[in-house]
Amino acid sequence: MRLQGLDNPMRALTLTYILFLAPLATAQLPTTHQDFIQPGTQPSTLNSEIVYSTDCFGCHGYIDIDEEPYRPWTASMMAQSTRDPIFHACLAIAEQDAPHSGDLCLRCHAPGAWLAGRSVPSDGTGLVAALGDFDGVSCNLCHRMVDPIYSSENPAEDPGILAAISAGPGGGAGGMIPTAPHTGQFIIDPEDRRRGPYNLVSMFFHQWRESPFHRESLLCSTCHDVSNPAFTRSASGSYDLNPVNTEHPTHLKEDEFPIERTYSEWSQSEYAVRPVDTGGLFGGNQPEVSSCQDCHMPKTEGYGCRPDLGGAFRTDLGQHHFNGANSWVLDAVRTLYSDNDTGLSDETVAGAHARTTEMMQNAGEIRAFERNGELIVRVKNETGHKLPTGYHEGRRMWVNVQYLDVNGNVIDERGAYNLATATLTTNDTTIYEARYGLDSNMSAVTGLPTGESFHFALNNTVVKDNRIPPRGFTLDGFTSVQAAPVGTNYPEHHYWHDSNFSLNSAADSVIVKLYHQTTTREYVEFLRDENTTNNAGQVAYDQWVLHGESEPQLMDQTTLYLGSGACPPPIIYGIGKTTSLGTEPKLTWNGTPSATSPFYLQLDDLPPNKPVLGFWSTTSNDAPFFGGTLLLKPPVYRLSVTFTDGTGAGSIPVPLTASAIGQERYYQAWFRDPQEVIHKVGLTNALHVDICP
Repeated sequence: MRLQGLDNPMRALTLTYILFLAPLATAQLPTTHQDFIQPGTQPSTLNSEIVYSTDCFGCHGYIDIDEEPYRPWTASMMAQSTRDPIFHACLAIAEQDAPHSGDLCLRCHAPGAWLAGRSVPSDGTGLVAALGDFDGVSCNLCHRMVDPIYSSENPAEDPGILAAISAGPGGGAGGMIPTAPHTGQFIIDPEDRRRGPYNLVSMFFHQWRESPFHRESLLCSTCHDVSNPAFTRSASGSYDLNPVNTEHPTHLKEDEFPIERTYSEWSQSEYAVRPVDTGGLFGGNQPEVSSCQDCHMPKTEGYGCRPDLGGAFRTDLGQHHFNGANSWVLDAVRTLYSDNDTGLSDETVAGAHARTTEMMQNAGEIRAFERNGELIVRVKNETGHKLPTGYHEGRRMWVNVQYLDVNGNVIDERGAYNLATATLTTNDTTIYEARYGLDSNMSAVTGLPTGESFHFALNNTVVKDNRIPPRGFTLDGFTSVQAAPVGTNYPEHHYWHDSNFSLNSAADSVIVKLYHQTTTREYVEFLRDENTTNNAGQVAYDQWVLHGESEPQLMDQTTLYLGSGACPPPIIYGIGKTTSLGTEPKLTWNGTPSATSPFYLQLDDLPPNKPVLGFWSTTSNDAPFFGGTLLLKPPVYRLSVTFTDGTGAGSIPVPLTASAIGQERYYQAWFRDPQEVIHKVGLTNALHVDICP
């Protein structure tokens, strides 16, 4: 067998050694395939296997690289998921720790091969390049996915497909329909009927079905909520190892150990409730975004299929970018595999890197100001999930502060990163990350120490998770989807985080930066040093070194001149109660929240000519109130009453004195809505405000 992309003999020898020649290591757990079986379409049950992506570019590629699906997809981590050297290194460790756990990994990283039955053995040695097994999350795979929740809008064949799943052999996972899919629990059309969001009318080149599911975030949950079914959640909230050679009793993600919860984070965000206008940060030509697809497949105008073959001009064409945070692995893929096999090129990879940089720069905003004698650095999350999110091992985001003297010389620094040694100073700044580990029970089972661990197949507890939640965050909501912060506290609805730094008396100004790193030195060294099975870890490490050691990516920066009195802008949070007129009441502001400047609460889209009352408190909240949400936590203090004008607009003056300087306050307004059926009262969204000198 010749592995895909091995045009270089030395490269072929290296990767052959990875997959075939190294001796097996002793495993930590005696797990079997049965421990990792999942619901959904099972291997070797498709009537038509997943089609290789090169069958698609003739119609869907080489049209316009800024519009077409094919070439941007090839330059995504979706397309290269089976060639990712970090994936192979992690897979090797997982198989050492828990044999057959690699089946979970291959379901999403090599789904075509998994469905064809070539995921056995589960260490990846059964993948066949010539059969397209390194094709990643391919065109045909996604476009044959079936909505697990049937509705009349779905293709007519779907009830039969779902019924066949329910009648699967042997009971257990084989007969379950995963209505909340995760960990690769996909349902695939057994026939090659290609599905998408459009009605293609007269298209005759292949079978097609219009599928609303392909616009829904639930489709993305299939691989972007990941759980370990070897563990079951106990009544006390711990995750206990199941009996060996036993299916998980429910296969529900809330009963399994959470590895990733990107979709679930989104499901508890404001984005899942209604479209959010992010000011053009995401969405392409669509200003308001809601679903995963809205941001990761931004809309444009153009052709998804060649117009000379009948392709229609679309004004809402989803670009197949799938950009995330990975800044270097595409370069490693090009080193390890031939461009002829990957479909990559200088142009497509450069475009992908540029889009990744832009997405990361739009994902977070950094501000700096002084409060109560300290430097405050505020990081705001603009995304629809935690920042950062996804696969957490070896990923981090942090604050860097440089103190400058009057001549612009750096005299002190926090969160310094040494490019020569790929080492971050970690004890003097805020690092946003998730760290998992083993509890005392798993320590006793495995012989590994209790606490933090990169052994993701063995981990059963979250040691730290201070990643910044998205707008709409509530503790109850995130707890319900196993995504609550650990080791830190986020007040209700905070989608920002403040870090406190001391002021240097010799400093004239500070430069504050926000960095993200895809793969830390500590993680890639673990993958290299703990691998006793093959040299996949060494290959990953060598590629990491060759391609810049995952150099941190600058997301945002700002400069603050100390003593300038700079005041951070208020932050809008929460959703107002829709009025009887069908409008969403809006609370914004005018002026500066300062003891020496006028400051007003600005009201818009309220019922006209009605009284409005402003309130404030010192803590945010999330509680039902008059059919809406009380976003202020008692005690609550009153402001003055005003009346809206004929357009439903108005303003409320906010009196501020010197005693308020340095406080954080939360403001909301309640108004009369006589046409509202039950309560006759409406509520706006809320504002978080820092009171400045």
